[in-house]
Amino acid sequence: MQLHINTYGTYVHVKDRMFDIRLREKDGQIKSTPYSAQKVTHIIMSTGTSLSTDAIRLAMQHNVDIVFVEQDGDPIGRVWHSKLGSTTKIRKAQLEASLSAVGVRWIKSWLLTKMDNQLSLVKDLKKHRPQHADFLNDKLTRVEALCVSVNTLDAGRVADIAETLRGLEGTAGRLYFETLSHVLPAEYRFQGRSSRPARDAFNAFLNYAYGILYSKTEKSLIIAGIDPYVGFLHRDDYNQLSMVYDFIEPYRIYADEVVFRLFSGKKVNKAHTSPLANRNGEPGATLNAEGKALLVTAFNTFMDNDPIRHRGRNLCRSHVMQLDAHQFANSLIEP
Repeated sequence: MQLHINTYGTYVHVKDRMFDIRLREKDGQIKSTPYSAQKVTHIIMSTGTSLSTDAIRLAMQHNVDIVFVEQDGDPIGRVWHSKLGSTTKIRKAQLEASLSAVGVRWIKSWLLTKMDNQLSLVKDLKKHRPQHADFLNDKLTRVEALCVSVNTLDAGRVADIAETLRGLEGTAGRLYFETLSHVLPAEYRFQGRSSRPARDAFNAFLNYAYGILYSKTEKSLIIAGIDPYVGFLHRDDYNQLSMVYDFIEPYRIYADEVVFRLFSGKKVNKAHTSPLANRNGEPGATLNAEGKALLVTAFNTFMDNDPIRHRGRNLCRSHVMQLDAHQFANSLIEP
């Protein structure tokens, strides 16, 4: 169970060895809702909410991840158990891989999986939207050609081909999102990816979904013993979770699919977003409480209650990410 605390003024504390969520309702009454610490896996705290140190201690005792996020879902920080939980040998090997052909193999694998997932979604759209067949076939052909280009790249280290990889990935992403927009109902179509703020409702939902996914990815890596800051492709800028941005690529399809389903199923309306202007005064959109509730419910169900076939087993998507993170970590230290 994940607790998403995003209503202004909500307070999380401990009562009877349980997490107790307190909120003052419009009529002035205090609503108190208890949750068993054994059943909670994450507590996501948006700005404008608060929690007690006793709640933090209870979370640490039960290995509950506490994540602090902006109102748009971007992670700010997290509270994590002080023990490493794995061997430092993994992190040393990770650093070595970032400077060798091992990093090249992994980043190509992640990007190709991401692009293959995008192709699979477009092919599925084609089955149910024959009126768009010509448009979709053109996009499929162009993205498939980009996959071939990525696959044929080779180098002794990622830095030697990084710009080329980013260019190919970026072009594939542009074609992919053009495709998603094209097949949506007219009132939901959008002009490419945008963030901080999103220019439209679709991007507002997608940005928030990616924010949740970033948090899940970081936790998976930390549990597996991987340093979330030492990446292969994304730049090692100050305080940048480079490995999170690398490792997340094959799983972005999870957020894409959830958001696309909500919009194609016409589950989203104007009541789910609020207007927001950026620093230049340009109009944008952000999710409000209703929009966050809609997305979080759909996303958690998709990640944890809708198993898929993975390596011969039926697993929920959250477990798939964790299993893959462990496989990645183990591969780095295998002789």
